[in-house]
Amino acid sequence: MRFDVNCSILFTELPLLDRPAAAKAAGFDAVEFWWPFPEAVPPASDVEAFTEAIRDAGVQLVGLNFFAGDMPGGDRGVLSSPAHSAEFRDNVELVEMIGAATGCRSFNALYGNRIPFLDRDRQDETAVANLAFAAAAVARIGGTVLVEAVSGPQPYLLRTAADVVAVLDRVRAERGVGNLAFLADLYHLTVNGDDVTKVLAEHADRIGHVQIADAPGRHEPGSGAIDLDGHLSQLEQAGYRGWVGLEYVPSGPSGLSFEWLPRDRRANHEGNPLA
Repeated sequence: MRFDVNCSILFTELPLLDRPAAAKAAGFDAVEFWWPFPEAVPPASDVEAFTEAIRDAGVQLVGLNFFAGDMPGGDRGVLSSPAHSAEFRDNVELVEMIGAATGCRSFNALYGNRIPFLDRDRQDETAVANLAFAAAAVARIGGTVLVEAVSGPQPYLLRTAADVVAVLDRVRAERGVGNLAFLADLYHLTVNGDDVTKVLAEHADRIGHVQIADAPGRHEPGSGAIDLDGHLSQLEQAGYRGWVGLEYVPSGPSGLSFEWLPRDRRANHEGNPLA
């Protein structure tokens, strides 16, 4: 398995632009980020500083979220919001540019929360159109758009693997789009009550990226009760060779939260699942 560090949730004690170097110092060769700016289209100088920080750290950017609204305020994506479609599509163009500049090819589109008083069908239709737009854009650089289920108190519209797969199938059927994949966040799936073993058995071939955290608590592996070792072994046996993003809140200092993973298994090479 190849592990990367989500620098939007780890190393938060450091300024964002210092986090790729911290991940490298901890022994990792790859990082991922949620959308790292407060706006959908930040100043060009901010984007350049971000890509330079990744390049200077000597790490690979392997995952990036599209703009997802005001995440600290409770937003979980604008993909399905008609009022934000223009903003989302402007962001897609920038994401494509960042992908071209960094070599990143996996881009996560958060579906969005339920909008009160708006018909769900209209939200879903908006999401389908925006997913097709995003997929066409990143296809120009060989990219893939990821979709995930999310837990938490927000009324996020996709809660299970079945919800996600239904969206992927609909976009493929209605728009002929092939470069979409399931982001299997094992923490979110577990917390939402999915049978993760069954999900992986049924949908391993649809998975384009994996993220992990333990539950309860969303802390590092070994802090909770999820069988992450077993799940990752199952994925490996099913042929998954993609990245596993460490997307957890450290229970102590970020550097110490990697002790579950021997340093010689943090670099970009194939290895055994958790042992």
